[in-house]
Amino acid sequence: MPELPEVETVVRGLNKHLVGHTIKSFDFDWPKTIKTPPEIFQKEIIGSKAISAERRGKLIIINLVPKDSESQAPHSLLIHLKMTGQLVYKSSKTQYGAGHPNDSLISKLPDKTTRIHFKLNDNSELFFNDVRKFGWVELVPTEDRHLHKFIASLGPEPLEIRFKDFKQALFKHPNGQVKAKLLDQHIIAGVGNIYADESLWSAKIHPQTKISDISELKLKSLFEELQKVLILSIKQGGSSSANYIKVDGKTGSYLTFAKVYKKEGQPCEHCTTEIIRTVAAGRGTRLCPSCQKLKP
Repeated sequence: MPELPEVETVVRGLNKHLVGHTIKSFDFDWPKTIKTPPEIFQKEIIGSKAISAERRGKLIIINLVPKDSESQAPHSLLIHLKMTGQLVYKSSKTQYGAGHPNDSLISKLPDKTTRIHFKLNDNSELFFNDVRKFGWVELVPTEDRHLHKFIASLGPEPLEIRFKDFKQALFKHPNGQVKAKLLDQHIIAGVGNIYADESLWSAKIHPQTKISDISELKLKSLFEELQKVLILSIKQGGSSSANYIKVDGKTGSYLTFAKVYKKEGQPCEHCTTEIIRTVAAGRGTRLCPSCQKLKP
């Protein structure tokens, strides 16, 4: 699943290329992908112009104004990629996207994974692909979007909060394991497996450490390292995979600089102990057994 930096990267690309264009038509092959009733979706989306794109956690939000502003209210298109979703923008000059790393990101589209295909007034296209069909798209009134159940459930943005807010959010669950709570979108929005592992390694905290057992100094280090790794990844265009495409058509490069993610068997840059792979919070987890010891 794409995490905060990947979603932020594609949102910045949408603001660069999609904004100002009108949705001319759309088609779909899996009705359950669209959570809005089809007749309402059809009525509101056709002729609407994209005026901005933004991110909330791992959610992509495209803000639209209607073709008839006197009788129709502005709407926002909410897009969640879930585990295997992709959002791909394609024009005669560029193609980029983010999501599950399979060939649909770079292949000829639409293909068998394409669930929704938007055609724009300048002949560019936007594709929502999803192999396992868990992702979703929903159209909501812009002025009420903050009331949407999913958005309202999200915790604070990790790059927009102060340390005391970060601490307060985690300490609502003092007996919880720190990695599990970092991944909980109700506590902190947008953090996923890669960035949890990287920040915990940098702060020298074992992923299964109880939050109440983390010192103030260590917790502040975790907060700072999490922000650093997210900012670095955004700067580098998100986590890299063979098929991840940025706005300029190049692959993201963050994982070139990863310290533990997919580095099992390699020496820790802190102490040269071999990085191992284990399971924490139900997810594959990389750590240094020497630097990140779990207290009994």
